[in-house]
Amino acid sequence: PHHSRAPSSLPAGDHPAFHTFLDTYMTQEEDWDRDLLLDPAWEKQQRKTFTAWCNSHLRKAGTQIENIEEDFRNGLKLMLLLEVISGERLPKPDKGKMRFHKIANVNKALDFICSKGVKLVSIGAEEIVDGNVKMTLGMIWTIILRFAIQDISVEETSAKEGLLLWCQRKTAPYRNVNVQNFHISWKDGLALCALIHRHRPDLIDYSKLRKDDPIGNLNTAFEVAEKYLDIPKMLDAEDIVNTPKPDEKAIMTYVSCFYHAFAGAEQAETAANRICKVLAVNQENEKLMEEYEKLASELLEWIRRTIPWLENRVAEQTMRAMQQKLEDFRDYRRVHKPPRVQEKCQLEINFNTLQTKLRLSNRPAFMPSEGKMVSDIANAWKGLEQVEKGYEEWLLTEIRRLERLDHLAEKFKQKCAMHEAWTAGKEDLLSQKDYESASLMEIRALMRKHEAFESDLAAHQDRVEQIAAIAQELNELDYHDAATVNTRCQGICDQWDNLGTLTQKRRDSLERVEKLWETIDQLYLEFAKRAAPFNNWMDGAMEDLQDMFIVHSIEEIQSLITAHDQFKATLPEADKERMATLGIHNEILKIAQTYGIKLSGINPYTNLSLQDISTKWDTVKHFVPLRDQMLQEEVARQQANERLRRQFAAQANIIGPWIQTKMEEISHVSVDIAGSLEEQMNSLKQYEQNIINYKSNIDKLEGDHQLIQESLIFDNKHTNYTMEHIRVGWEQLLTTIARTINEVENQILTRDAKGISQEQLNEFRASFNHFDRKRNGMMDPDDFRACLISMGYDLGEVEFARIMTLVDPNNTGVVTFQAFIDFMTRETAETDTAEQVMASFKILASDKNYITVEELRRELPPEQAEYCITRMTRYAGPDSPPGALDYISFSSALYGESDL
Repeated sequence: PHHSRAPSSLPAGDHPAFHTFLDTYMTQEEDWDRDLLLDPAWEKQQRKTFTAWCNSHLRKAGTQIENIEEDFRNGLKLMLLLEVISGERLPKPDKGKMRFHKIANVNKALDFICSKGVKLVSIGAEEIVDGNVKMTLGMIWTIILRFAIQDISVEETSAKEGLLLWCQRKTAPYRNVNVQNFHISWKDGLALCALIHRHRPDLIDYSKLRKDDPIGNLNTAFEVAEKYLDIPKMLDAEDIVNTPKPDEKAIMTYVSCFYHAFAGAEQAETAANRICKVLAVNQENEKLMEEYEKLASELLEWIRRTIPWLENRVAEQTMRAMQQKLEDFRDYRRVHKPPRVQEKCQLEINFNTLQTKLRLSNRPAFMPSEGKMVSDIANAWKGLEQVEKGYEEWLLTEIRRLERLDHLAEKFKQKCAMHEAWTAGKEDLLSQKDYESASLMEIRALMRKHEAFESDLAAHQDRVEQIAAIAQELNELDYHDAATVNTRCQGICDQWDNLGTLTQKRRDSLERVEKLWETIDQLYLEFAKRAAPFNNWMDGAMEDLQDMFIVHSIEEIQSLITAHDQFKATLPEADKERMATLGIHNEILKIAQTYGIKLSGINPYTNLSLQDISTKWDTVKHFVPLRDQMLQEEVARQQANERLRRQFAAQANIIGPWIQTKMEEISHVSVDIAGSLEEQMNSLKQYEQNIINYKSNIDKLEGDHQLIQESLIFDNKHTNYTMEHIRVGWEQLLTTIARTINEVENQILTRDAKGISQEQLNEFRASFNHFDRKRNGMMDPDDFRACLISMGYDLGEVEFARIMTLVDPNNTGVVTFQAFIDFMTRETAETDTAEQVMASFKILASDKNYITVEELRRELPPEQAEYCITRMTRYAGPDSPPGALDYISFSSALYGESDL
């Protein structure tokens, strides 16, 4: 008959193994009739089981059967059953009730079964229409095999073996259960109970079951399956227990229902685990992003607050205040800035680690919020260091300026005091009209006295000019009390002009006296003329001997000592002048004595007496050793300063090259170290500890630097290294070793995430090192091409250009080791994708395009469920109930642009 013909070709998706199983299974049970006749219990079990199985599907179409051989006779419910279980439409059934109509409908059902690649041996439409029980049961068994059991395959076994293997694995841990077949192994009910307990331990308390209660065990399994698993009761416990060998087909049909019920749950569990894994990655990455944002904000805010402080170059008016500013700056460099250097380095490390994790988990790169990119922080830091760069130099310049100002101000006050002391009363003297009532001799005496005064006045012109010059310099150097200086200077200049005017007026008055005195005592005049310049010289000498000085080197103080020695060399000549003046005085006394002249004791031409000269000379001699002592003390101070310079230079000349050497070593260390990444990490950590241990040398140098600054030492010819050089080099060294360690950490992350063995990694590193010609941890494109060719890559220009865009996306012209590793592992990497996550959600959602809050909370752990609920948007489809969520857009977003 036509219905038993085999189709010319198998439809796509059918398993040839299934037909082998069918043929084998049918061969093993060649005598179907004999089996049924020998054991009516089998027919009863099959009738009950197959009827329940058919009804479990027909009820989806709103109908059922009562009698399996009667209710399929017209073919209508048979066609309906096939449509429900296959999900496909069959040809329209014939409407008539005649026998040929029924045969036509049954043939349509049998043709559909054949179209699925199933051979119907000895089963014809007429037997079904006639209600042949054996043929009807055989046909239903064929349908069950094709649509309920065929696709059950575990480890490439046939359907029956696969189902049996699944049962054995699931029941293996349970006592008193040993599944070897689909008949005897199931008689005591424990195998069924074990299957249920394995997947739903909440439904059965397995510990209370007894092997000697098969009826109770079976009924427990049947009732729980019907009530909680939507598996209808397909057998009677008594039939199974009282049959020596239960029917295999009935048992297989029933067990296959459990497989389908639980396989879906396992699939959902797998899907839930995958979703949880993906969400955990996103949650960890988001936490790292938030930490980066917080750290970046704090660092940028600190820089924003610090820059105006360093930009403020408004000088204080006093040395004390400026030295406090310098101390504040030292605190900033030694206390406040180093932790920020660490923060900046840590921020870069965290950013690199985060980007590595994102890349390894197939996520897009992290884009920090506006203004918080690593480059933004680097630019802000660069701006900080630029304003910081000249700040200390400015402070020292200002301190030097204030020191100079204080020195000039004191000098100004001293010269003013001396000048004001000299001019005191001079205006009154010049304004006298004593000549009006004087005799001719007295007038001539007054004239000579006035000439001596003019000589003295001219000698003082130089000091007035010095006072004006110092005042001008104080103004140019922006002295804080310039107003007082200017007022005093102006008063002296005005008084000086007035003295000049009064002097000229008095001379004019005296010259008007025509008669000259002839009896002028030439010796008095000689004394006066010599005493006045000598007295002025002594005033200058005392002024020089008391003059304050400021020097910054031994050479400068030696210059002052030389000048002082030269001054001391002039003392004998000055003493001769003093003796000459004394001789004139003695000559006066001698003449007076010789000629009996009664002297009044007062030289009419000068107010200077011999006592004045002697007293002032003694004062000059007293100041000479004091000046000697002061200069020697300054020599000692400059020698101490020189020792400080040499002490600083000795350390700086060691530390500077040490830092430079370490920087060069670090650039080679990650390339040169052999062994595993963990061994490299340990070596680098030890290296970092050695560097950290060196910090005490830097601190000692900082202490010496502070002593140098406190001693107002501004230069050091013994070294090219300044404290600023050492600080910057030290910060760069710490940052470089930390970055190098971070690169190895990222390699470990890459290795573990990509599943690379240490041997592979060593092989990659060996290849990389061979072609790293400059030993700087990078390959040029030509070296990289040579490296790829050596590893077996057949490269054309287009392919190489494509690879370069992968390993050097920013077009820097070099390939780093990290980029090389990423490329070598990219092709074989196992990555999760948005499509996989969508498929997992679709399983949890029972094939719907949306998912509900209840389903998320039921299938996922609480934390992951709430994560999804708060981030999923509402599903906008027309078939959605209220509260439906869109898991498709959510899955895409997991691999799209980050919100942060």
